[in-house]
Amino acid sequence: MIQSHDDEESMDKWFNNLRHGHAKPKFQELHFYIHDILQAVPGKNISIVEVAKAENITDSSPTEFGLVYVVDNKLTAGPEYDSKQVGYVQGLSVSASIENSASTVCLNMIFTQGEYNGSTLSVLGRIARYSDNREFPILGGTGGYRMAQGIATGELYSYDNVTRNAVVECRIRFFHY
Repeated sequence: MIQSHDDEESMDKWFNNLRHGHAKPKFQELHFYIHDILQAVPGKNISIVEVAKAENITDSSPTEFGLVYVVDNKLTAGPEYDSKQVGYVQGLSVSASIENSASTVCLNMIFTQGEYNGSTLSVLGRIARYSDNREFPILGGTGGYRMAQGIATGELYSYDNVTRNAVVECRIRFFHY
């Protein structure tokens, strides 16, 4: 198991290997599904919660400008909610556009299975909310994914118009040390 919080001696050794050219970047691809649950249904807990909005603006805005959500979504190996869980995606989503339905997101993907258990990837970027295809940058990582850099793409797999619950198929291509 990769530890995301090594002791100082281990961290110094890791950085010295990197600094002296002994560490080589590794390329990796991941594929999983993200479950956005805005409304609880049997067997599924809410995973996106509205925590703030701009008074006198958000409710009248066609883009929900000023709306802030906290996210704690399940990552699974398959599109079914009860398929093997591989981690979580946690963070914030802010409706940050007056003219377009777009959000600025700050997210951490925390992996809970396999060789990279405990490792994380960090995402910061813009997502067109109602787009079937999304792209956002991987800006860093911890544990086995230290210094990650790459691209994550998401494609809407399913969407429920009544509950607004969605499943997004996610592919990540990145380098890390």
